[in-house]
Amino acid sequence: MMNNPGNRITQGQFSFLPELTDEQITLQIKWALSNGWAVSVEYTDDPHPRNTYWEMFGMPMFDLKDPAGILMEINECRKTFPNCYIRVMAFNSTRGGESPAMSFLVNRPKNEPGFGLVRQEVDGRQVRYSIHSYATDKPESERY
Repeated sequence: MMNNPGNRITQGQFSFLPELTDEQITLQIKWALSNGWAVSVEYTDDPHPRNTYWEMFGMPMFDLKDPAGILMEINECRKTFPNCYIRVMAFNSTRGGESPAMSFLVNRPKNEPGFGLVRQEVDGRQVRYSIHSYATDKPESERY
């Protein structure tokens, strides 16, 4: 059985592990770059599992080969959006299309409100369930 103490948002790789240090993040970026993947930094204040389109911080770093430059971009994003979720994405374009090969969180807000399960009774005896993000109860600029 998996355990998630603190009810942290679990998206991407390493979600059930403790927070990655900058040194560990650098090692993961090195590995992505050694595979020839392009790396980008993205952020959001709505981490709903179906929200796959996060805001991009800067441009994708297609030609960057130094992990220090990507870590600098991550730190700039952390300064600009300290109360948002920030993730690193690595894209594999070997087959001619941009497909994510790696994704992991590098920043979380101090308070993660989580999700609620909404039960809805519909026609007959059917029951439908949906997930509601508590983060979206407030306007975008006031969520965290």
